[in-house]
Amino acid sequence: MGILNDFKNFALRGNIINLAVGFTVGAAFTTVVKSIVDDILMPPIGLVMGKADFSDLFIVLREGTEAAAPYATLEAADAAGAVTINYGQFVNNFIALLIVSMAIFLVVRAIQRLEDEMDEHFGDEPKTPGVPENKKCGFCRSVIPFRAKRCPQCTSHLEPAESGAG
Repeated sequence: MGILNDFKNFALRGNIINLAVGFTVGAAFTTVVKSIVDDILMPPIGLVMGKADFSDLFIVLREGTEAAAPYATLEAADAAGAVTINYGQFVNNFIALLIVSMAIFLVVRAIQRLEDEMDEHFGDEPKTPGVPENKKCGFCRSVIPFRAKRCPQCTSHLEPAESGAG
């Protein structure tokens, strides 16, 4: 029963639950982005470039045993047993990566701005121009908050910070 209790404690920790929620939301987000790329962005781009569907762009390395080249679609090449390099699918996936990366960047940036705004309005001390945010501990040389009175690394007592000192 000790192993079951240990597993229950492990599985119900807040970080594990947050991680599970993050993966679930990430999977849903990836599905939406893939749909945006495949169903909304790539058809007009494909029409402009003269190819209706990027996922059907491929190079035949070896013809299939079931049917000879040329193959109209990647599905036809796969059905014939052909060996192919599927660069059109790579293009779709790369565009999806760019969109996901940009979306995550914008979300993180918005969260950082919100945190800065919250710190500015509700933080312990307002940020003063000319006052650094960090300093080095005189004992262990680790970087610590400027107004710290005790180093979290070596637990040394520190001199109080001067309000305008650097």
